[in-house]
Amino acid sequence: MIALWDNLPAFTQDILFTLLLLAPSFVVGVFVLHGYAPWPLVRAILWRFRGSSILFVLLIAISVGMGIGLLAQERGLRRGTAHAADKFDLVVSAPGSEMTVMMASVFLQPSDMPLLDGETYNAIANHENVSIAAPLAFGDSYGTASVIGTTAQFARYLADDQIDGRMWQSANEALAGALVPLAVGDSFTPAHGHGDSAEEEAHEGADLVVVGRLAPTGTPWDRAILVPVEMVWTVHGLGTGHDPQHHDQIGPPFDPQTFPGTPAVVVRSEALWANYALRSEFTRDRETMAFFPGAVLAQLYQVLGDVRQVMSIMAVVTQVLVAAAVLLGLFIISRLFHRQIALLRALGAPARFVFSVVWSFGATLLVAGSALGLLVGFGAAAVLSKVVTARTDILVTAPLGMSELHLLAGFVSITLLLSLLPAAIVLRQPVVPGLRA
Repeated sequence: MIALWDNLPAFTQDILFTLLLLAPSFVVGVFVLHGYAPWPLVRAILWRFRGSSILFVLLIAISVGMGIGLLAQERGLRRGTAHAADKFDLVVSAPGSEMTVMMASVFLQPSDMPLLDGETYNAIANHENVSIAAPLAFGDSYGTASVIGTTAQFARYLADDQIDGRMWQSANEALAGALVPLAVGDSFTPAHGHGDSAEEEAHEGADLVVVGRLAPTGTPWDRAILVPVEMVWTVHGLGTGHDPQHHDQIGPPFDPQTFPGTPAVVVRSEALWANYALRSEFTRDRETMAFFPGAVLAQLYQVLGDVRQVMSIMAVVTQVLVAAAVLLGLFIISRLFHRQIALLRALGAPARFVFSVVWSFGATLLVAGSALGLLVGFGAAAVLSKVVTARTDILVTAPLGMSELHLLAGFVSITLLLSLLPAAIVLRQPVVPGLRA
């Protein structure tokens, strides 16, 4: 049986597990409703106490929806960060913190890092298995956009060669990311630094012209301005990285003697195995550090995995508390139509019929609240995704997955089972006091 289960497709397993979670509620429903048709009376009770019923449904929907939305958001954030690192197969830098280098090179978070010299860069760029070796130069900004110096080859690769306009042809030309508020033909002067500490007049006279806009990537690079790395070096008084005979050259090869240095080099190889060989080769004691950003993210995901487990436990605990509140709420609501129930019993209605009416009333509120909670969760995840995307520039999408449906199915089954208690309590109440009420 275990082997048969393991051989099933993942989607089929998810569907079967969802049905398994819902099975107890189906069994209870068939048992309670067998031989009776309580729905006309249930509809009448719902309409008679529609205000209380609607409020109860909304409370269930909000509690269920927030739990579903948070779990979906965590998965969306994980997928968004993984997508942001897709173009960064291998990063080589000076020895230090892999997390710091990844945050600076992939997610464009400002950080002070030591530089690699020209000989080291040439050893990387001239390696037979390297197809792209792009130096990165940080430190400048324009408004909220980072100004990043790199090569034309990397700029094309980053945007899949989709550029509205053209590639730069001189050091004073730039490419704007998809979220940068600059159009083709606009001019700007970069500031030194980022944020409130940026020095607006530090590079006065270093005017740049936007000649192209990159296609959206769904990464923080959408809010970056890419310029020739020579431009960043020059405005900081470090030269161009080329010998005097090629002073006006843009892009590699660079002269190792005049190479100003780079905090990180983005490396790509056409062969997957070559990336592992390059990582091993360029991880040298006290010289360079090579790492896969995806591997660093995997380590981060392990922490996030623990966080997700904690969030899942918190969600389950929350749903248990909600289930307890549901029981209390059902009992309170059932007191509203206690007289109608007592009248049914006085007229000789079978106990099981009365029981089915009370249970069906509670089940209707629970199922309606859970279904509405699914929509609330979808909306909450969408809103949270927009907020996170706006704050981080990482495209986060959080469609609801099977794990959220499993949580919802488990909640529905548990609460439908527990709703048997209020129905049984109502049935045990004396008839005569109910009629007098």
